[in-house]
Amino acid sequence: MLTSVIDTPLTLPTLLLLLLTAVVLGLLTALVFTFRCRHTASFALTLTLLPMAVSVIILLVNGNIGTGVAVAGAFALVRFRSVPGTAREIAAIFIEMALGLCLGLGYIGLAVIFFALTAIITLLLTAMRFGAPSATVKQMKITLPENVDYETLFDDVFEQYHVRADLQRIRTTNMGTLFELTYLLTFPTPQVPKAFMDELRIRNANLNIVIGAVTEHEAL
Repeated sequence: MLTSVIDTPLTLPTLLLLLLTAVVLGLLTALVFTFRCRHTASFALTLTLLPMAVSVIILLVNGNIGTGVAVAGAFALVRFRSVPGTAREIAAIFIEMALGLCLGLGYIGLAVIFFALTAIITLLLTAMRFGAPSATVKQMKITLPENVDYETLFDDVFEQYHVRADLQRIRTTNMGTLFELTYLLTFPTPQVPKAFMDELRIRNANLNIVIGAVTEHEAL
């Protein structure tokens, strides 16, 4: 079960078995890592096809140092042409490459066992919301008149609604007649209370207030 199925020379039935297994495991891995997670169709398609591509490369590189160096350079180019992803997406890519390596060397049993353990652990931790913050983090951009002292303007509002506020950036707008403050807000509940917004509107003379999602890098 844990031995390689590759014979020398490689036969067509063995090649088809490896490629079909790679596609099936890639598809199942895509389903696992997109479960309860925001994702794009291109990401799911990439996860489906990546093990097959990696396994073919390993089959071609087997024993050829020159080809291996060329493939490493190609992977480096792909890396620098890629958009940075989340930690979950990076983990999925690494797991897909590991599956491709196993299948490229003919270890179908090892690939199946590795996938099964990874899928069980991932689905279990996702269902448990492991590592998810107990509070909701949002980014707020609020505009103020230039004659307002913003340093302590919202302190009592934040305290009243149990919101932790970290001032990240201050900039002037509208030819220097307005201030735009960017806060990182941590709410104790998933929703932003309307009364909280109303209090802010009173303090900033009903100017613009934008509260939205925050990226992983901004939340750190």
